[in-house]
Amino acid sequence: PIVLDAGYFMPNRLFFGNLGTILLYAVIGTVWNAATTGLSLYGVFLSGLMGDLNIGLLDFLLFGSLIAAVDPVAVLAVFEEVHVNEVLFIIVFGESLLNDAVTVVLYNVFESFVTLGGDNVTGVDCVKGIVSFFVVSLGGTLVGVIFAFLLSLVTRFTKHVRIIEPGFVFVISYLSYLTSEMLSLSAILAITFCGICC
Repeated sequence: PIVLDAGYFMPNRLFFGNLGTILLYAVIGTVWNAATTGLSLYGVFLSGLMGDLNIGLLDFLLFGSLIAAVDPVAVLAVFEEVHVNEVLFIIVFGESLLNDAVTVVLYNVFESFVTLGGDNVTGVDCVKGIVSFFVVSLGGTLVGVIFAFLLSLVTRFTKHVRIIEPGFVFVISYLSYLTSEMLSLSAILAITFCGICC
């Protein structure tokens, strides 16, 4: 419900007008954060400060991807309090919505690499990881948009009984989330874009 609420009340014109910047921070920033964390911990491991562990670079990158998502709830609360520039607010807010999906995809890619074993990961596997990132992200977005159109159709026929419309919004948005999860797509992006488009 929180992500649906965030998408539903998103100022669409500002969001889509700054989508390039938001995606830059959400994708590149999150990948950079995960890589920096993982490589820094790997450097500490190589220096011997962690003792004798049987851990490889991919395990550290997996951990880095696990904690890479930044949640700026406190920052957004301060932004609302002091009424900062709308563009700055929407960039931070949009990035916080989209970086969760990036983190989930990044974690799944590194988890599959760890399962394969560090020595068995080839260039083809890396390309598959990059392709899966786009498939999962764009697929989740597409599912959200499709369910938003379905929701628009349903609420078009319920305009005389407005009391049941919020129930339809909740149920159909949740169905977009569940459908994306069943298809192994980004459920966070699905429910976000279902909220934005409905």
